[in-house]
Parts: sequence; structure tokens; C-alpha cells
Amino acid sequence: MRKLFLMFFLLPLFALSQESGIHFEHSKNWNQVVAKAKAENKYIFVDAFTTWCGPCKWMAANIFPQQQVGEFFNKNFVNLKLQMDQTDADSKYVKSWYDEAERFQKDYSVVAYPTFLIFNPDGELVHRIIGSSEADAFIAKAQEGLNPETQYVTLVKRYDANPNDKEIAKSMAIAAEAAYDQKLARQAQERFIALLAEDELLEKDNLRFLVKTIKSTNSIGYEIVNENRAKVDELLGSGMSNTILVDAIIREKVVPQLRAKDVEVDFDALENEMASQYPDLNFSSQFTNQKVNYYFRKKNWPAFRDATNELIAESKTGINPSLLNSYAWKIFENCEDIDCIQSAIAWSKMSLERGENPAYLDTYANLLYKSGDKENALIWQEKALALVDEESKSQYQETLNKMKAGKPTWVNEEELVKVK
Repeated sequence: MRKLFLMFFLLPLFALSQESGIHFEHSKNWNQVVAKAKAENKYIFVDAFTTWCGPCKWMAANIFPQQQVGEFFNKNFVNLKLQMDQTDADSKYVKSWYDEAERFQKDYSVVAYPTFLIFNPDGELVHRIIGSSEADAFIAKAQEGLNPETQYVTLVKRYDANPNDKEIAKSMAIAAEAAYDQKLARQAQERFIALLAEDELLEKDNLRFLVKTIKSTNSIGYEIVNENRAKVDELLGSGMSNTILVDAIIREKVVPQLRAKDVEVDFDALENEMASQYPDLNFSSQFTNQKVNYYFRKKNWPAFRDATNELIAESKTGINPSLLNSYAWKIFENCEDIDCIQSAIAWSKMSLERGENPAYLDTYANLLYKSGDKENALIWQEKALALVDEESKSQYQETLNKMKAGKPTWVNEEELVKVK
């Protein structure tokens, strides 16, 4: 009887736990969603996602289920999940929304994922949010969608009504960029720059804004920076004008070649070609960075090692330790070549020069272990375990146990069975 009483006592708590998080509608069509929003005088929140989108999955697993998120969204919105892609595994319900998903993509310019759309109770789009974020930030962004003063559509209307107001144009450009409304972002950027007096163009804050708008050699800011390189370097730092201009050129003329399929890139020839076209610019460091990214995508680990070593040698201020750790871990996970592993050990050691971060210690220990230095690997993994937070201790302990048992730490248990 005591057990039965306990079950009845726990049932309400269980129900409450099941209800935490955002409640999503299962209405048959958009008209039903709008009708419910009108009846309840709520706005409509639409999660436009795809099955292949990693950040979409992360939001669904980590943010939507949180109690504070659920309380805010369930109070203020009728919530709808709308799958934007089509797969063979789709349910009958998902398929019934295919036509609506296509309409949303076309009418509301859904081109990046996740896209979150907010509609007023009449079903009119008033706000858009692009990308994942933590719970508090996500709630704050959605709150902007409830306030007529901060809604994206309100900003657009204000800009349309006051196209010659500098501050409104600047605010519109920033908001449009954040909303992934690229056409309007470019238009507002150019409008703001056009409204600036000549002496205002090179004020520090305006210059920083200008730099963010430079996407190619055709960008309005490109020539402004090119014609005022000394002033740009004075305000933003030595060599910044070169970096800004080269980044724009690489984005426009080099990156498309690096992403072409089944084409082996000759970096020396490509760099010489750019240098001949732009003899007053230095492409060296940015080209090396592109090499690193290119060989990583190609999974050419010896070339990736050489490019990374080149990047480190060229760097005047040192490579970010997080980046060094990331490069070292990629070698650990993917490469058996001892020369690559030794280089990665050196990178990992550099990352530790600014402090003993447990993640960096773990990388260093794993690389030592993979190189055959079990004795030192155990010492460093013990250090990592002592510093890591409680949530990750079990994972670090598992690695330590594998090391002690002489098992590979670079393959999971499932792969280990296949190897055996």
C-alpha cells in the first residue's frame, strides 16, 4: 500500500516534468494555427528546421526542453515546428505540411537553418531569428519579437519611411545582417555609407562598420579602405588594411577554386597569380590559413601538418591556443603517421603554455599515448582528470582506464570490436 501511495504522490510530479519545455502544435494546417493564436491572443512562433541541420538538433535537444524556455514560449506563443526538407522517413503528418514549408521558404526567404519566425495573432510576419543560442539569449531575442519597437518588420518599415536617416540605416543594416536578410543588409549598408560625409567615413566606429560590409572587391568599402590604407592602419592597427583587402580578394577569387570538386589546387601558382594582380598586397599569411583549411577538408593529414607548421612559423603573435588544440586533436583522431603525431604533440604543448586547461591536457596526454609514450601520457591524463569539471570526469576517467589497460583511446568500443 505504501508503494501505491508513493506512486500516486509521484504522478503529478512526473506529469509536470513531461510538460516542461515548449509545447508544439500538431494542427492540420496553417489556418488552424492562426485561428488558435487569434482565439488565445498569442503570437505564433515557428521553428523552421531541417533534419540535417546540427544547430537545429541542438536547439531541440538542449534549449526547447528547458523549463524557463517552455514557460516563456507557452505563455506568449502558439508554437509550431515546420520541417523544411523532405526525407523518406517523414511521417504522414510531416508530409501534410510539405506545401506549407515550400510556401514559407519562398514567402519568408528561409535560406539558413535554424530560422525562427514570429507572427502576430493575425498571422503576419513581424520578426525573424537566425541561428542557435543559449536559453537566456534565445528568450531575449524572442522577446524582441513581441515588442513592436524592436520587431524586425517594424525596423524595416521605419527604414523604408526614413531612407535618409543615417542612424536608422545603420540599425537596419545590422538587424538585416543578423536576420540573414542579405539583400536588405547590403542595401542598408550602402545607404548608410552614402549618407556619411567624407570626414565621417574614416571615423573609427564608422570604419569598423564599413569593414564588416566588405565581402568582395566590388563592395563599396573596398575602394575606401584601399584609398586610405595608412589611415585605416592608424585607426585599426598596423597591417589591418592589407588583411581587410586580401580577405576580400581571397573570398571572391580564391575560395571558389578551393571548393571546386576533383581539382587539386596548386597554392604556389595561385599565390603567384594573386601577387601579380595585386603587387602592393601581401597574401602570405592568409594563403597559409587557406592551405590549412583546404588540406583539412581534403583529409590530407601530412599536408595539413605542413601547412599548420607553416602557419605557426609565420604568426607574429602566436596561434590561439584553442585553435592549436583543435588542430592537434584532429591529427590524434585521424592520422597514424608518427611525424604528424609528433607535430601535433608540439602544437598541443604550445597550447598549454598559457595555462593548464583540462581539455588541452587531455589532448596532450592522448597524443603522447598514441606516440607510444604511455608513462608520460598517464601523468598528464591524471592532471587533466584532477582539473576537469564533475560532469566530464567520467569521460576523462574512461580515457585513463583505457591507457592503463593498453587499449587505443582514438577508437570507440564499437570500432575496437571491429578491429579485433
